Amino acid sequence: MPAVAGPEAKASARDWLAVFGAILGAFTAILDIQITNASLADIQGALGASTEEGSWISTAYLMAEIIVIPLTGWLSSVIGLRRYLAVNTLLFTAFSLACALSTSLSQMILFRAGQGFTGGVLIPTAIVIVRTRLPKSQQAVGIALFGLTATFAPAIGPTVGGWLTDNLSWHYIFYLNLIFGPIAAAIQLGAFEAAPARWGELLKGDWIGIGLMATGLPALTFVLEEGQRKDWFGSPVIVEASWLAVAGITGFIVRELTAAKPFINLRVLANRSVGGACVLMTVLGAVSFGSIYIIPVYCAQIQGYNAEQIGTVVMWSGLPQLVLFPMMPLLMRAVDARLLVVTGTLFFIASCWINVGLTHDVGADQLILPQLMRAIGQPLFTIPLSQLSTVGLGPRDTADASALSNMMRNLGGSIGIALLSTMIDRREHFHFSVLAEAITVNATRTQDRLAALAAGMHARIADPLAAKGAALGMLAQQVRREATVMAYADGFWLVGVSLVASLAVVAILKKPQRAAGPVEAH
Repeated sequence: MPAVAGPEAKASARDWLAVFGAILGAFTAILDIQITNASLADIQGALGASTEEGSWISTAYLMAEIIVIPLTGWLSSVIGLRRYLAVNTLLFTAFSLACALSTSLSQMILFRAGQGFTGGVLIPTAIVIVRTRLPKSQQAVGIALFGLTATFAPAIGPTVGGWLTDNLSWHYIFYLNLIFGPIAAAIQLGAFEAAPARWGELLKGDWIGIGLMATGLPALTFVLEEGQRKDWFGSPVIVEASWLAVAGITGFIVRELTAAKPFINLRVLANRSVGGACVLMTVLGAVSFGSIYIIPVYCAQIQGYNAEQIGTVVMWSGLPQLVLFPMMPLLMRAVDARLLVVTGTLFFIASCWINVGLTHDVGADQLILPQLMRAIGQPLFTIPLSQLSTVGLGPRDTADASALSNMMRNLGGSIGIALLSTMIDRREHFHFSVLAEAITVNATRTQDRLAALAAGMHARIADPLAAKGAALGMLAQQVRREATVMAYADGFWLVGVSLVASLAVVAILKKPQRAAGPVEAH
């Protein structure tokens, strides 16, 4: 007679504290990727930096973060998870304070890199802790919490940053971490068992692979972040960085596949769920960060909104996720995770389809519906995908798979913003030339439009010739505005098409095994 399995043990209060402490740290780190975007102009002005120089405030963070994410699984096993997590949380907090106190651009770039290097540890570690500290019947709750962090934090980052900058000062976007950081570190120290460090393993580490990775991935991030500003391959710096990225990443892949003890197991990508999830995470990063990029730029350039107004618009893609979150564990238990991914993707595609019809009259009120649809779609996409990316893996492979999926999401974000910024710039020039060809000065409609514009200027400009010249300038501005709006609409079209193409990848993902018993929080 077959043995009957006993009831699965529930997670203890200490286990849930460990999960909460890890996710709080991850939330803070992810929030800081986007929170400076709404305040860059103020930070640049305070530090005397140009727009191009100021771009390094974000680029330095991303370059440092992309180095440490793949290292996290190995370093946490060598140093000890409790020590590694808490120390990096406290260092992240210290670097945040240093950013707020920076008096020069070089200091800010250095400390932002420090933030990225320590914050990058907190993101992949959170999903590993969910997988190792919670039983299967309760993992859906932990994964939902992590997924909410991964989608909610970037969505509210510009909102929080804009509000703090407009009502207090840009320094407070960094002071905010002085609240979350110590709380997260205290929880981590109390909830995790101390484990002895194996310092000797550091000397035996795969430092060749680490060196190749630390060369190739930051170089690629630099190319993606700075390429558009530096005219892509028209810049010798971008060309050199591209060769460095190709050489470093190729060497890294070859090394990790052939080394006796690689620091990260790339072979987990042969698992179709891990490989497929990494592809989808890349697309997710591209479309989520890309849409977060388009909306604020459109609102600022076309609608003339300030940072707080932009934050209010972006907020609609974030706050509704709080309502959806409590339902996610139940949905993940009742519905195939792959179907949830498809449903979330379709919501996102529909939101892009609405935005393809963008005109210069579309303001905050008209943007609410597509933002709400993205708010519904993102957790339906992200949270089940976090579960699918580690299906059937052991603890160490789970750490590597988590690191790889988070790395690909961040790379996807850089790729998405780079592609969209380049496409929007080039499509704006294309649409302007097409519109300009269609408008001839001698055409009746053009003459009527110029006459109406000139008549409206007579109160300010007495000279008829000067008024006509000003009217011509205003008409050119209106044509440029329409071309820019059409380019933004093209950007949403690209995002939507990318998501449609990604649906094919869902078919290769393995169906996750459902745990017996109800999904419980504690």
